[in-house]
Amino acid sequence: MSYRIGFGIDFHRLEQGKALWLGGVQVHHTKGAVGFSDADVLLHAICDALLGALALGDIGFHFPNTDERFNGIDSKILLKETYALIHKKGYKVVNIDSTICLELPKIMPYAPAMAKTISDILELTTDDVSIKATTTERLGFAGREEGVFAFANALLTKA
Repeated sequence: MSYRIGFGIDFHRLEQGKALWLGGVQVHHTKGAVGFSDADVLLHAICDALLGALALGDIGFHFPNTDERFNGIDSKILLKETYALIHKKGYKVVNIDSTICLELPKIMPYAPAMAKTISDILELTTDDVSIKATTTERLGFAGREEGVFAFANALLTKA
């Protein structure tokens, strides 16, 4: 079998009164992420991990913030389109491992819904999608609640 591993990372600023989308799920909080799309850092990091595994560039290459078609787009659509690119290359996803970094709100109550959303899109079971969360112990922009970031790893295999 041929395996490929990819890594993705994404960052977004937080602002009062914006919606906070993580892993395709709206998370209740006073602040939300700011971006050209819905600013879902977790789905963006997963897209980059999938694309990186096959050396297909990054999310900005495929869905540029200079193209109005992607202005305000639901990142679940970006993940679906990224997954289609992976399939076109003859690969399927084995598993996803990810970490969301932010001080508040607590993410783990939302993790099962995030795993379900992601697994449905990528044709996986929820056991194949790991979502972890950590604070930065009040250090840096995430610790000051100015932003959020996420890391993701993806393992692919030939279909």
